[in-house]
Amino acid sequence: MSASTTALPTLTAKDFATDQEVRWCPGCGDYSILAQVQKIMPSIGVPKENIVIVSGIGCSSRFPYYMNTYGMHSIHGRATAIASGLKAARPELSVWVVTGDGDSLSIGGNHTIHLLRRNFDINVLLFNNQIYGLTKGQYSPTSEEHKITKSTPFGSIDHPFNPLALAMGADATFIARSMDRDPKHLQEMLMRSQQHKGASFLEIYQNCNIFNDGAFEIFTEKGTKPEETLFVEHGKPLIFGAQKNKGIKLDGFKPVVVDLNNGASADDCWIHDERDFFKAQTLTRMFDSTKLEGHLPRPFGVFYETDRPCYEDVMAMQIEEIQASKGKGNLDKLLRGNETWTIA
Repeated sequence: MSASTTALPTLTAKDFATDQEVRWCPGCGDYSILAQVQKIMPSIGVPKENIVIVSGIGCSSRFPYYMNTYGMHSIHGRATAIASGLKAARPELSVWVVTGDGDSLSIGGNHTIHLLRRNFDINVLLFNNQIYGLTKGQYSPTSEEHKITKSTPFGSIDHPFNPLALAMGADATFIARSMDRDPKHLQEMLMRSQQHKGASFLEIYQNCNIFNDGAFEIFTEKGTKPEETLFVEHGKPLIFGAQKNKGIKLDGFKPVVVDLNNGASADDCWIHDERDFFKAQTLTRMFDSTKLEGHLPRPFGVFYETDRPCYEDVMAMQIEEIQASKGKGNLDKLLRGNETWTIA
C-alpha cells in the first residue's frame, strides 16, 4: 500500500494529551477548551505529526505544552506572524493559533488583521475572557467600559473591541463564536473551523474565575442561557427562548425581537445565511445593543463563511509560473532594480 493511501492510525483524545502538568487555575475555562480540542483532533483526518499549535503570551498560550503535537510558545502578539511564515513554508501542515484577547488584539492586533486579510489556511482560536489573566487582572482590549481593575481603579474609559466585527473588517473568510461551557457546540465550531479552507477566526468566551469570574455567566447558566443566547444555524430561522417562543426579524436593517406566541411565526423570522456578508455585519453588532436597539440575545455559531484563494496557494502558483517562464532568478539584478544610475 502506498504512503498516500495508508490509513491513519485510530487515535483518541488521550493520544493528544502530554505528560506535562496543566498549570491553569482550578476552574479556569481553558481546561474545557483544551479538552474539546483534544476530543476533535482524532476526527480531523490529519496525521498527528502534521498538526502544529502556535501560541503567543498569556494564560491560553501555555496550550502547546499540553497538546501532544508539534508546537511553539512564541512571543507576545506574534503567534499569527510566526504561524503565517510556517504555513507559507509548509502548506501541508494543519496550523492552529491559540491566543487571548490581550495577546491578539493589543500588541498583536496588527498581525491578527493581516493574517485574516491574507487568508492563510490557519485556524485562530481567540480565548476571550475580557481581562489580562497572566499579569494578574488588568483591563484588556475587550473589557467593558467602566471596568474597575488594578490598572483602572476608577473604571476603564476605553471603548472595547468587538472581535468578530474586527474580523469582518479584516475580510476574514470564516467567523464564528462559541463558549467554554458548551462543550458540544464548541466541538462543532472547532470542526467547522478546521474544515474551512482559509483563515478561520473562532472567538471563544472563556471564564477567568480569578480575575473576571462570571463575565459570561448570563450566557452560560441554565436559568438565563435560553433567553440570552441565540444559536444560529445555516438555513434556519433565528429563534430562541426557553420555549423557543421568540424570534428575530429584520425591521428594515434593524433586528427586533418578535413573540411567536402572539401573532408572529417562524416564517416571519430572519433566516440565517452564512454566505450573506451584509447580514453577518448585523449579527456581529448584536454585541452590546441595549442602548440602540433594545435588548437582543448574543449570537453564537458560524456568522460568516466565504471562499477566497489562500495566500500560500497563490504564492506557490506564482513561484511555479515564474520558474516555468523565466527559469532561475538573478538576485543581483533584483537588488539593482530598474532605478540605477551611471555616474561619470
